[in-house]
Amino acid sequence: MSMARVQIGADELVASSVELASGANLHPASPNVVAAPDIVDRRPVADAAKRCFDVAITLGLLAPAALLFPVLALAILAESRGPVLFRQRRLGRGGEEFTILKFRSMHTDAEAVLAADDALYAAFRANGCKLPDGQDPRVTRVGRLLRATSLDELPQLWNVLRGDMSLVGPRPPIVEQIPELYGPDTPFYFAVRPGLTGLWQVSGRSDLTEAQRRELDVRYVKERSFLGDLRLLLATLPAVIRQRGAH
Repeated sequence: MSMARVQIGADELVASSVELASGANLHPASPNVVAAPDIVDRRPVADAAKRCFDVAITLGLLAPAALLFPVLALAILAESRGPVLFRQRRLGRGGEEFTILKFRSMHTDAEAVLAADDALYAAFRANGCKLPDGQDPRVTRVGRLLRATSLDELPQLWNVLRGDMSLVGPRPPIVEQIPELYGPDTPFYFAVRPGLTGLWQVSGRSDLTEAQRRELDVRYVKERSFLGDLRLLLATLPAVIRQRGAH
């Protein structure tokens, strides 16, 4: 199988998303930026307050998180050679492309393994661009622990600090998944920054269907509020401890 089957050009994907987004237009400044659709209300004051909240909380979390970073890095390197961090292209607010950071939970040849196995790739696509729990040969033993505890997501605090993401919002799917996951509801995803946690995260994550995930994300965008974000942040720790859908 050609790697082109796995890797799709960002411009083509954005164009597909825009077409699905019922008339959203490309921003003239960049081919990868999509104008916010009229169907989603704009909240400049609330958005500015949310950004200030994100920065303040993230700065407070970085200090204790930094103590874990060397321990997790050594555990990753002890099992498999390669970079400690995994980087992947995602699309965020306005369809703007950014690089998401995670602690590496897979072997370094994970993409090649997926591209070389037609049956594995078919299962990957059929299951929403992920493989069922315990059936992914690409995931390391340390990686399974990182995913179960959501510790693999800690480097995304840097994404939040940079403004690529928010503490709360829809989780950013991989680029090629956006048009098929959101379809006509793509404008709702593009209207907000993707989140480190969110309604989908605390409601079952990977145990939910793609349709349920889309409904939760659209619901979050429509009903988003400061108090709602606080409730989701407080619900995140119990969800992580239960490890429901974390794989």
